[in-house]
Amino acid sequence: MTLDKNELWAGTFHGRHDGAPAKVTATLDDTRPEPYAWTCTCGATRNFPTQDGVFDTAWRHTHPTLLDRLRAWAARLLRTRAAC
Repeated sequence: MTLDKNELWAGTFHGRHDGAPAKVTATLDDTRPEPYAWTCTCGATRNFPTQDGVFDTAWRHTHPTLLDRLRAWAARLLRTRAAC
């Protein structure tokens, strides 16, 4: 991931989700309405107005709990059934 010139690197998290390797990069950019954000190699992103929650949610994205994995499984199952 390449940072824009106005972004500052705040941290990187390596892990797995949905059976694939994942890398989340947390950044700070004062030009955004919500300056704190993280972006995953899977395409997921989250923005925050303060640094509270940035690192916790980035960590859980790459290291999901059993409950997180069950929720993701249920969401995929419902999407599959709705598409039929």
